[in-house]
Amino acid sequence: MIVHGFAGIGWTEALAGLGLSDIGLELDTAACQTRHGARHATIQCDVTQYPTWPFKGRTTGKIDSPPCPGFNKSGKKLGLLDLPLVHQAIEDLSRGKDTRSAIGAACRDERSILTAEPMRWHYDLMPEWICMEQVPSVLPVWQQYAEILHRWGYSAQAGVLDAADYGLGQNRRRAVLVASRAREALLPAPTHGGLGQPAHVAMADIMGWGYTRRPAPSVTGGGTYTGGAEPFGNGTRQAMANTIGTVDEHGRPLWRDRNIPLREPTAKERAAGKKPRPNLRPTVAECAALQGFRPDLVFHGRAGEQYLAVGNAVPPPLADAVIRAAAGIGQRVADLAEAA
Repeated sequence: MIVHGFAGIGWTEALAGLGLSDIGLELDTAACQTRHGARHATIQCDVTQYPTWPFKGRTTGKIDSPPCPGFNKSGKKLGLLDLPLVHQAIEDLSRGKDTRSAIGAACRDERSILTAEPMRWHYDLMPEWICMEQVPSVLPVWQQYAEILHRWGYSAQAGVLDAADYGLGQNRRRAVLVASRAREALLPAPTHGGLGQPAHVAMADIMGWGYTRRPAPSVTGGGTYTGGAEPFGNGTRQAMANTIGTVDEHGRPLWRDRNIPLREPTAKERAAGKKPRPNLRPTVAECAALQGFRPDLVFHGRAGEQYLAVGNAVPPPLADAVIRAAAGIGQRVADLAEAA
């Protein structure tokens, strides 16, 4: 089986596209509802309290994307100050010594210790292959994981990848780790933007605006306790704003078919002569498309929870490439379909 901590939905959708499935351990209720609705096996729990013994001797793959807000560029960045403590907890866990409670209490951000959690599972389960993902600033932690896994006889490599190089319609840089006991583990080679490869996918093409430009700036910023990446923020609105006034070959505005609500100015803005302007917040469906999700996937929960579920997810195109690299899977599903 494939055991998936801090599960969310992105890695799992990529696995499904490869004909694989996981058991997701997830705390957030809305995220669990989304997984259940998509028929993905899910255990709602606090992964830090869940025992590893039910999976011993039965685990082929292990996937984790711990929460990253404390390590992100936005916010208080307390996780960056906690990195020495996280490194210590990981080293302790790699030797069978569980110091999570004491070290976690000393962390400035209570979520920081969660980045050490996967080591508990790796030590107990020794899976055949491993995938992990976080924000770029966590790369030194993934490099520590790689060094420990090398000690255990794994082939492992960590680095920063941009999801735009794997077919996503946005720039999204992530620190990833791939490891395997069965084969050489290398970071996946880019599939888009290189010589002889398909061009980078434009955000406007994903949205169906018919306007081609380079991938948009990352549409994320922020985060939640439950893990994964970050929810959508000003990057998306700015990228959408960049298309205002753009016209097609017939001179028609590309926004003509999108029902854009207007945001009324505040009293201060009215006094300054400001007029109503388009509210450029993308819909959940548009955000999901930008993340590379299939169009019929239903996200559950309140509107804010749906946005968080989409933004917290690892983009399936990137997850697909990383899983293939770790698990030794050959051609991409799309390539096989074209060959048929």
